[in-house]
Amino acid sequence: MAKQLAERPQDLLALDHYRQLHPDWFTSQHMLGYCAYADRFGGTLSGVEQHIPHLQDLGVTYLHLLPFLKARAGENDGGFAVSDFAEIAPALGNMADLKHLTSALRSAGISLCSDLVLNHVADDHPWAIAARNGSEEHRSYFYHYPDRTIPDQFEKTLPQIFPQVAPGNFTYIEEMQSWVWTTFYPYQWDLNYSNPAVFAEMSIAMLHLANQGIEAFRLDSTAFLWKRPGTSCMNEPEAHQILQCLRAIAAIVVPGVILKAEAIVPTRDLPPYLGSLDGKTKECHMAYHSSLMAGAWVAVAEQNVSLLSEVIRNTPELPQDTSWLNYVRCHDDIGWNVLRPDAANLDGDVQQRLSAVSRFYAGLDGSFASGASFQASDPSAVHGTVGMTSALCGLQKATSPEARQAALNRMLLLYGLSLCFGGMPLIYMGDEFAQGNDDTYTDRAAHRLDARWLHRPLWSEQLASASHDDQTVSGQFRYSLQTLLRWRRSLPQLAAPYRRQVIESNDPALLIMARIAKDNAMLFVGNFSDQRKSVVLPTPNALFGRSEDEQHQQWKSVNGNLCGDTLDLEPWGQIWLTQDNESVSGVQK
Repeated sequence: MAKQLAERPQDLLALDHYRQLHPDWFTSQHMLGYCAYADRFGGTLSGVEQHIPHLQDLGVTYLHLLPFLKARAGENDGGFAVSDFAEIAPALGNMADLKHLTSALRSAGISLCSDLVLNHVADDHPWAIAARNGSEEHRSYFYHYPDRTIPDQFEKTLPQIFPQVAPGNFTYIEEMQSWVWTTFYPYQWDLNYSNPAVFAEMSIAMLHLANQGIEAFRLDSTAFLWKRPGTSCMNEPEAHQILQCLRAIAAIVVPGVILKAEAIVPTRDLPPYLGSLDGKTKECHMAYHSSLMAGAWVAVAEQNVSLLSEVIRNTPELPQDTSWLNYVRCHDDIGWNVLRPDAANLDGDVQQRLSAVSRFYAGLDGSFASGASFQASDPSAVHGTVGMTSALCGLQKATSPEARQAALNRMLLLYGLSLCFGGMPLIYMGDEFAQGNDDTYTDRAAHRLDARWLHRPLWSEQLASASHDDQTVSGQFRYSLQTLLRWRRSLPQLAAPYRRQVIESNDPALLIMARIAKDNAMLFVGNFSDQRKSVVLPTPNALFGRSEDEQHQQWKSVNGNLCGDTLDLEPWGQIWLTQDNESVSGVQK
C-alpha cells in the first residue's frame, strides 16, 4: 500500500482530495454513464479517445469500458478470463495508452471505469500455469480436489451459470490430477480467498490500475467470492467482508476511486453490497439494480406494471454517499430469475410468468421482439434473454411508420424510467442511435457459442452520422433521448439520495412514480401499453400529506401550462411533471 501511495501521480492526489471533500460527487442528476467494449467502440484505446466528443455531446460523465486487460487467447468470456492484471490486451494498446486515455477523459470531465474480475482468472494466468506445473504455493490460490467427493457435495446446492455450454462447477485438470472449481467456464479458475495471498494480490492489481487513472472499478461477480458447503455459495458474509476490506484499502490509498458491485441478485439481497444505513459498515459505492431493469422489460411484455411496481416498492433506502447503477441493456443477458422473490409476492405462478416473458422476447407467440433465449434449458439457470434494446422493443420487425414509432417510444419509456429512478443511468453503446442486433456473430469461431454477442455489435459510423439528422429513425431517437437527458440534468429531485414513491393507479398499465426532494417533487408517469390512457394525477399536497386547504399547488408541463386533474397519455408514452415553474412534459409523438 505504501508503495502504491508513493507512486500515485500528483493530479490523481488532487482528485482524491477534491472527492474526499465531496464524497457524493457521483450521486447527482448530472451523472450519466456509457458502457462499451473498447474494441467494438474504438478498435483500440487510442481509438476510444477519438470518440470523446461523441460522449461529451451526450453529456456522459462516466465511461465503463468492458475488459481491456490481457485475456486468454481464443474463447475468453468477452475478456472476463484475465491472463494478466498488469498488462493491456495487445490488440488494444499498452499501459501508456491507458494512461493517455484516462488523462484525456478526465480533461473532458469523464471518469473511466474498469472491470476488476475478482472471482476468477484465466487458465493461462501465471498463477494457473504455476499451479499446473506443481507449485504448491499457487495451487493454494485455487480450489482443487483429488476426486469428486467434495465437488459432488457442493454441486447439490450450486446453481449452474452456463448449463448448456459449460455444465457443472468443476473441471478436471490433468496436470494437477485434480478437480478445479470453475463456476463460469472451464477456462476460468475460481480464486480461493481463504488464502490471504489472493486478497493481497488482487488489492495490488486494483491499486496499480487506479494509479494509471482508473477512477471506478466494476467488481465482477462479487456474489461468488466465498464458498460454503450446503449453500449456493452466493452472497455469503465473507464475500461482503472481502469487499469491505477492498473499500478500506481504496479509502486509504486512492480515496477518489469508487467501487461498483456487479451483484446480479434479487432486490432483497442488494443492501449489504452498499454497506449499512448507519454508515458504520462501508462496502461498495454503487450497485447494479438488475431487478429494476428486468422488471421494466416485464412491464413492456405484459403491458402490466405490477411486478415493476413491486420491485420499486421493495428497493431499499440508500446509505449516504451511495448510488444505484440503472440500465436498460448491457453486455450481458437479461436474467429473469432475479425477479423470483418479488414476483412471489404477487398472484400467479412465477415460473410460468417469467417463462412467458422469456418466450416473448425470443420473438415467439406473435411478439414484436427480435431477441433470443440464452442458456434457457435449465429452469433454475440465472440467464434468460439476449438482444439489443431496439430489437427487443420491436424496431427490427417494424414495417410501418406506426410500428417504428411504437418501438422508439418503448425504448424512450425504458430509458425515461432509468433516468428518473434515482442513481446513475447507463447508456449501452449503440442505444443512443437505436442500433440493432449483430446477427453475424455466429460467423466468428470465438463468439458463435455465446449468444450474448448478438447484442455486442461494432460501432456503426453510418448510424452515428445518421443520428444527427432528425428525419432518420436513428436521429429521431437520439434527439428524443437527448431531450430526456437535458430534463434530467435540470431536475435536482432526480439525484440519487432522494426518496421515491409509487402512486397507486387503477390502471395496471400505468406507472406513476414520485421523486421527492424535501418540499419539492416531480412525477414520472409511464404508459406501458399500446393503448391511449387517461391518467388521474395525485396533487402535490397529497404527496406531502398536506391538506388541500393549505397552499394549493398543481403540476406543470414543459410549456408552462398548469395540468388539470387528468392527463391523456399516448401508447408507450411518458410525462415528466414538476411543481410550480419547474416543469417538463413527456415525449409523445
